[in-house]
Amino acid sequence: MSILEQLQSVYDAYATAYRNKDPAGCAAVFTHDGEVFSPYAPPAKGRAAIEALHSEWVNISGDNKELRVLDAGFSGDLAWCLTAYSDTLEAGTSLNVFQRQADGQWLIRACSLNQSRAESE
Repeated sequence: MSILEQLQSVYDAYATAYRNKDPAGCAAVFTHDGEVFSPYAPPAKGRAAIEALHSEWVNISGDNKELRVLDAGFSGDLAWCLTAYSDTLEAGTSLNVFQRQADGQWLIRACSLNQSRAESE
């Protein structure tokens, strides 16, 4: 499986958790010290903060969350990807750094969201 497909599977799990309004499931795809940087909220650092952030987000716009990995690469135990995201209220891209875990699973270490559509549109 290519790195793009591997990282897409992480985002597929994330999108499923988001649509199911499962903030713990959303946070589970991040490392314990993961970080989310977003134009929609202050930075969230650590899995607990990421879960708390998603507790709000999944109830606002989670029903039709879509994520598609546009490009990806890796070197050793680090990977990156550019992802397009959208739902009812927002759309944009995110740049992400992944870290391979001891069991071979990829988890998101850092995510930077970039809005491309105003929430009022």
